[in-house]
Amino acid sequence: MAAVLGIRAWPRPVVLACATLLVAGCYYAAGWLGLSQQLAADGSVVTPIWPSTGLAVACLLLFGPWCVPGIALGALLVVVSLGAPGPEAVGIVAGNTVAPVCAWLMLRAVGFRVNLSRLRDGLALVFLGALTAMLISSGTGVGMLLLSDKLPAEHLGIVWLAWWVGDATGVVLVTPLLLLLYRARLPPLSARWTEAVGLSVVVCVVVPLIMYSSVSLLFLAYPLLIWAALRFQLAGGIPCALFVSVTATVVARQEAGSFGRLTDIETMMRLQAFNGTLGLTALLLSAVISEQLHTRRSVERACHELVEALQHLNAGGAGAPDPPGGGAR
Repeated sequence: MAAVLGIRAWPRPVVLACATLLVAGCYYAAGWLGLSQQLAADGSVVTPIWPSTGLAVACLLLFGPWCVPGIALGALLVVVSLGAPGPEAVGIVAGNTVAPVCAWLMLRAVGFRVNLSRLRDGLALVFLGALTAMLISSGTGVGMLLLSDKLPAEHLGIVWLAWWVGDATGVVLVTPLLLLLYRARLPPLSARWTEAVGLSVVVCVVVPLIMYSSVSLLFLAYPLLIWAALRFQLAGGIPCALFVSVTATVVARQEAGSFGRLTDIETMMRLQAFNGTLGLTALLLSAVISEQLHTRRSVERACHELVEALQHLNAGGAGAPDPPGGGAR
């Protein structure tokens, strides 16, 4: 508490500068994680999941537009870390900054709620925040590389698709997780803790076996995902989907399991299709179940209040005096 009060006593420009550096550092760290699992596609290097976009959208949703300078600085640091930047770096940084901002503006326009308790919130995040807004970053980035002759024209389509899906997957998987962690509170110990621990153990053991199996068994990850979403909603579905996606990305990079004996293009297409559908299933299924639970609790609360009101009316009627002229004759 004393530390928080001390920070509040700092001059506002100092607080904003520190916050900007913090956002930039987190963006760069997320970008480094994404770059650590690169894949080759048609002679170009792509990232199946770009978590920095998910981080940027989450920061804007939680803290507002003051995060924009930190996002831009973080994007610049990522570009610089890849080598000596050229003129195209300006366009890439601009695209990676404008895309999350557009996602934030569109989500605000449709009344998005950060608790993701409604199906419409999940649909808005997928179709507006991920699929639509990330067209900006992928289109700008690929266009700048093409204009600077760093990307052959024949590779344009596959690199753009990989860039777009990677950015969109980052929003679908990372943004809900960060929104969840921001408002997370440890529940009291109960039988659900035992189920949560059991589910975690099963996922951590079974998922690597599925991914490294020489037989294509990727579909077996979906029953685990459905179990997690049904029982724990976002708190179970999104971490499970992210773990499965990261494991699949590591296995694909090693050219093992279900991703062995595939060409680079086939590996990239299979992996990104799997990660995208996994994130979409986890997010929308969790949102549907959360909405249904919220509706049921609202109905139960309304019924309880109605019963209390009827009991109060009956008690009042029983205690009222007989009207004049009443009684037995």
